[in-house]
Amino acid sequence: MSEPVITVESVSKNFRLYHERNRYIKAALLRGRRARFEEFWALNDVSFEVEESATFGIIGSNGSGKSTMLKCLMGIYRPERGRIAVRGKIAGLLELGAGFHPELSGRENVFLNGAILGMSQKDITQQFDSIVEFAGLERFIDTPVKNFSSGMTVRLGFSIATHVEPEVLLIDEVLGVGDQAFQRKSSEKIEEFRRDGKTIIVVSHGLAAMQNMCQEVIWLEKGKLKMRGPSADVIAAYTGESYATHTERDADFRERWGTGEAHFNTIRLLNENGHAVERINTQDSASIELAITPQTRLVSPIIKVSIAKIGGETVWSTTSQTAQPPIRALAEPTTMRLSLARVPLLEGTYYISATCTDSTGTTEYDHCQNWVRFDVHQEHLFEDGLVSIPSTWTIQ
Repeated sequence: MSEPVITVESVSKNFRLYHERNRYIKAALLRGRRARFEEFWALNDVSFEVEESATFGIIGSNGSGKSTMLKCLMGIYRPERGRIAVRGKIAGLLELGAGFHPELSGRENVFLNGAILGMSQKDITQQFDSIVEFAGLERFIDTPVKNFSSGMTVRLGFSIATHVEPEVLLIDEVLGVGDQAFQRKSSEKIEEFRRDGKTIIVVSHGLAAMQNMCQEVIWLEKGKLKMRGPSADVIAAYTGESYATHTERDADFRERWGTGEAHFNTIRLLNENGHAVERINTQDSASIELAITPQTRLVSPIIKVSIAKIGGETVWSTTSQTAQPPIRALAEPTTMRLSLARVPLLEGTYYISATCTDSTGTTEYDHCQNWVRFDVHQEHLFEDGLVSIPSTWTIQ
């Protein structure tokens, strides 16, 4: 067996959670002691190996240590205990654009950020046109980054990171950045890395995509390695068990996170008469009602609604980007309704999730996962699968 590309041995990383802070020297002298804090172990004795050319996934609830692990692999954090070894050039799609200087132009930031990621000036010069073209910023590259939209910033950050030509690529919840055209380009770029035999480590809440992309997955829970194995096995165990230990969940597997700049007050499934229901028939018309309260004025927010099977597989999703007229801003409590002319789902239990994000889709103001549970009743039992497709038999 070849030597692993990534080796993580008994890695532990902690942070100090301060309950009070001495703002001034005078306060510290009067107290006669340092500010009180407790240690929070984001990672606790985690070990695993990743083989060459593997696509490896890390799953877990928020606060489980996924992003901390990636930052330790990148060298951003230094673990308190344990050892990390990485063979080959490494690049990370973590906090895209975080290292940009707002006063510098896009051109200058390409050279600055590329140098931070380990590219030589010669390499950056050779790939500069390709970087700008991939980001779609030819007209704006000499504009100060402070005038970029958040979407333009993450596109440029993604483009620079993927042009580093690494042997190891770390991806942290960034595959959905940008508009649909750029999402397609970024997904094709990641697939190109896979075909070229690069080693990829992915962190994502999109379990269906993780199962399709990754051969192996580890499950982190409260900083500890809970399970490792084939992606289908680990994800099945995670969706069946992890919800029971997460905060802000109930018996219906609800989960919630976000910055708090918006709050979904209600999410309901309505039948054709406008009544809230927990059960519908295949091919019934229905609608999803969402009442949301912004805590501040939100410019061009995106509302995303998805329906998933009880095992976590997304069967359908859509966003308010298709709404007419589009949502220009949210400044006061608003109720919106998503109408479904027909629900073609077959017999089973499903969940509705809703998310409110910024205009780029990267910052989640409120994410309500598995918020509405409903059952679909199938009157005709001659069909099987996920959806009912109208069909006609013709027999000669």
